[in-house]
Amino acid sequence: MSSSSAVLPERWPTPPPDEERQPLLPSTTRHNRRSDTPPPRTGSSETEVLRGFLDYLRTSIAAKVDGAPEPQVRTAAMPSGTNLLGLLNHLTFVERSMFLGDDVTDWQTTFQAAPADSVAEVVARYRDAVKRANDVLDGCTDLGAPVPRPRPDLPAPSIRWALTHMIEETGRHAGHADILRELVDNTTGR
Repeated sequence: MSSSSAVLPERWPTPPPDEERQPLLPSTTRHNRRSDTPPPRTGSSETEVLRGFLDYLRTSIAAKVDGAPEPQVRTAAMPSGTNLLGLLNHLTFVERSMFLGDDVTDWQTTFQAAPADSVAEVVARYRDAVKRANDVLDGCTDLGAPVPRPRPDLPAPSIRWALTHMIEETGRHAGHADILRELVDNTTGR
C-alpha cells in the first residue's frame, strides 16, 4: 500500500437505530410505485437476445421519462447538470448517430433538451428514433456485418458491436434515470 493511500477507520460508525433514521425523501406510495418488470425471455439466437435486451432498456427509459412533471424533469440533480429529460434527449441522438448515420458535432449539448420541448415531444422523438433504428436493424441478418448507415467520418462498427454498445449506453442512462425519477417525484420501478 502506498503512503498516499487513504486510511480507513478501524471500525465504521454504528448507524442510528431505525426509529432515529430520517428518510431522505417521503416514502413511496401505491400511487408512485410501479411494478418492476424483469428482462425479457427472448428467442435463443444471439440477435434475438441482443435486440430483446436493447428494446427492454429502451422501453424502460422512455417509460421512466414519460409523464415526469415540469420543471423537475429538466432540473439538474447533479453538479454535472444531469437531468431526466436530457438523458432521453441524449439517447435520441445516440440512436440516430449509431443506426441512422447522423453526425453529432457537440455531444455535450445533447444532454439538454431545448427549453421549448415538452416531455411528450422528447419521448415521441426518442420513440421515433428507436423505430427508425429498428427498421434498419430488421434488414440486418449478419451480426458481423457493418452497420448499414455508418457516420461518414468513422469506419462502420459491426452490428454486434453497435447492439452491445447501445445496451451498455442505454442501460447506464436507464440506471441514472431510475434515480433521477425517484428524486423528482418518488416514482420507482420500470
